Amino acid sequence: MPAYGRQPKRLAEHLGSSELRRNGNIGVNVESPPKVDVKSAGNPRKSAGWGGSRRQRVLVERTVHWVLFTCAAVSVLATTGIVITLLGETIQFFGEVPILDFLTGTRWTPLFASQHFGVLPLVNGTIAVAFVAIVVAVPLGLLTAIFLSEYAPGRVRSVVKPVLEVLAGVPTVVYGYFALQFVTPLLRGIFPQTQIFNVASAGIVMGFMILPMMASISEDAIRAVPRDLRGGAYALGATKLEVISRVVVPGALSGILAAIILSISRAIGETMIVAIAAGLQPKMGFDLLSSMETMTAYIVQVSLGDTQQDTIEYRTIFAVGTLLFVLTFIMNVLSDLLVRRYREAYE
Repeated sequence: MPAYGRQPKRLAEHLGSSELRRNGNIGVNVESPPKVDVKSAGNPRKSAGWGGSRRQRVLVERTVHWVLFTCAAVSVLATTGIVITLLGETIQFFGEVPILDFLTGTRWTPLFASQHFGVLPLVNGTIAVAFVAIVVAVPLGLLTAIFLSEYAPGRVRSVVKPVLEVLAGVPTVVYGYFALQFVTPLLRGIFPQTQIFNVASAGIVMGFMILPMMASISEDAIRAVPRDLRGGAYALGATKLEVISRVVVPGALSGILAAIILSISRAIGETMIVAIAAGLQPKMGFDLLSSMETMTAYIVQVSLGDTQQDTIEYRTIFAVGTLLFVLTFIMNVLSDLLVRRYREAYE
């Protein structure tokens, strides 16, 4: 056999391919195209692999609908149960204490022999701690969000984001002892008149606690601003700082305002940090280096004490809890209104 006739056979033996023809010539295996079922191609259910009869599909859809409805109803019923529980005891409390005295009084001594039920000292302490927390959280959270969305490389962002998530997962009782054992001695080294239990240390640590919320919501709002707006500003000759300050931040204003309001609401409702580090002295004023009592700290104080149930002293925690619920509800409604007012619509 000529040499040129043996080459294909050697190649076939070497490759062990069934694609070569028996006569030694290299063949081309042309596969026929897959057959298309014309009947199923026009039916999306069959082509997508959806099985079952129409009755079965309707049954599944109804089951899913009722499962989702039940989940939504459970959350509504839970909220309703909380409101009913608070209002039941609160109405009995206001049957003995005038609501005007409760809302406008400046002395809070329900556990003393000389009882006074003016809740303003507790509101004052709550506002003072929340103010310090917002002063810390808002600038740091907003700048962190701008850095992560506009400046940070992917590798840096992959490190900073998990750190913020870890910060959000730290138990609040740990934050409380951190404020008491680390921040308070630091403040006393700078301001010797600082008391052991004080508003400043509790507020500073609370600011770091709500920092992840502020940064996360703000970053989502900033990332929602279309890239086309940034590109248009750059095309007009704007610098990166000008784009951020005049295009990105105004475009994300609704989300940023919502983040601020929700952070304030979170600070008002915080319990363990203020119970450990802020003290238990209800008083008026704005001395951040002294001890004050917040509404949540008072609820903890009475709940963990030996106050008997069905007494006016015990019902004070429900009255304070109702006021706290109303304040946080107002903050959430205000957040929703601000979002709608300053929302930017992009097409």
